[in-house]
Amino acid sequence: MGFPDVRLRRLRRTPSIRRLFDMPPPSPAKFVWPLFVVEGENRCEPITSMPGQNRMSVDELLRALEPVAAQGIGGVLLFGQTEGAKDAGGSGAFDERGVVQRAVPAVKRAFPDLVVMTDVCLCAYTEHGHCGPLDRQGQVDNDAANGLLARVAVSHAAAGADVVAPSAMMDGQVQVVREALTENGFEQTLLMAYSTKFASSLYGPFRDAENSAPSSGDRRGYQASYGNPRAALRESEFDEQEGADILMVKPSLFYLDVLAEVRRRTDLPVAAYNVSGEYSMIHATAERGWGDLHAMARESLAALDRAGADLLLSYWAPFYREIFADGEGCRAACRFHSVPE
Repeated sequence: MGFPDVRLRRLRRTPSIRRLFDMPPPSPAKFVWPLFVVEGENRCEPITSMPGQNRMSVDELLRALEPVAAQGIGGVLLFGQTEGAKDAGGSGAFDERGVVQRAVPAVKRAFPDLVVMTDVCLCAYTEHGHCGPLDRQGQVDNDAANGLLARVAVSHAAAGADVVAPSAMMDGQVQVVREALTENGFEQTLLMAYSTKFASSLYGPFRDAENSAPSSGDRRGYQASYGNPRAALRESEFDEQEGADILMVKPSLFYLDVLAEVRRRTDLPVAAYNVSGEYSMIHATAERGWGDLHAMARESLAALDRAGADLLLSYWAPFYREIFADGEGCRAACRFHSVPE
């Protein structure tokens, strides 16, 4: 049976009919807000390449979190910055007095219902901006980096982090970090693997915010190539075998096919990192009057949700109420999760 007996537009005829069948938006509890933490007090520095985002000292971060936590946002992902001397191995990343190590317990005390996640990497702390120490050939020393990443993760877990997230894309990093957590009595700490992390042109605003761009070369030797998604998917499979509790796809909006495939292949929770470039390009479009900011944000988040993301790591998190306040539009964030075979 077809047209004219079947008229699909009947199901879209009025807003009330559409609301009957549109699935709901992702709940605020599924959102995680990535935050940039700096030393000092009373510091709230706008990030010009990321409108609405700031580098904040711990005290300012706590103030910023009050209205966000009130919306029911699920968690935060903390990125630290050092203003001290950087070195070849990024030792500031595992300093017990470091800014992340101090921010974690402060957030936990003020907002006990927030899940506190930490990025585990070295690039913001190394003198060369790469994600581990360099060997004589100027390449990142994979195994040496893993040992340092383990020290960072343990220091974050000791500070009270609920989730540690190694992001350096070193071979074996999940296994080494998981073993270190267990050996140090943190076997209950969750591990979120940046398992399918691509070498992307969409990280520019983030590197501006973190001051973490490599001083020479790039990261294509260890981050996944967008031209080889099968290899990237293997990263997720290996990370699951090595003990990851959560898998991540980063970036996500440009990689919906990969996100959907990771979701199909695993029963683990899958996180989508809606990265800085994806966030800022929507702002840039809206600033030029070429689209509605909240409508575009809402539609992009719906796509991530629909592709199978269980967690949305997004700079839109603090604006949840504004984005999803539009009754009809918010219900367009449909959810369709395939079940792995």
